[in-house]
Amino acid sequence: MKLSKNSFSKHKVKAFNLQEILIVLAIIGILLLIALPNLMPYINKAKAVEAQTQLKAIHSMQTQYRYLYSRYSNDFNEIDFEVPLTTNKGGTARYSYEITAADNGTFKARAEAIEDFDGDGIMNVWEIDEKGNPKEIVKD
Repeated sequence: MKLSKNSFSKHKVKAFNLQEILIVLAIIGILLLIALPNLMPYINKAKAVEAQTQLKAIHSMQTQYRYLYSRYSNDFNEIDFEVPLTTNKGGTARYSYEITAADNGTFKARAEAIEDFDGDGIMNVWEIDEKGNPKEIVKD
């Protein structure tokens, strides 16, 4: 069976043209711009989960170290905590971690954001102590 050129013209496929696609993309972009400020607090909370999780791990390791040596350590290597690489050094962590104080009965560890999550110039800071409850010191 031979098909003629005229037989192809009878089977038109409906499709969108370039203008229609661009209009839809522009509408989606405008909706995203409207919704983004309302979603920023949720995005910041999700990023802060990293700091809370790592600080709880530090607390757990410090507690274990205290049971063994009757004191807290001010060195991550002693408690076997591997500090995650930050995004500016090729890693995935958005916070830098440090032990700010440690002695026989107390310790304090801090997580400081290395990036400004909402662009207001304030960096998020969390701390944890021997009691084990992470506290947000500086809210971003």
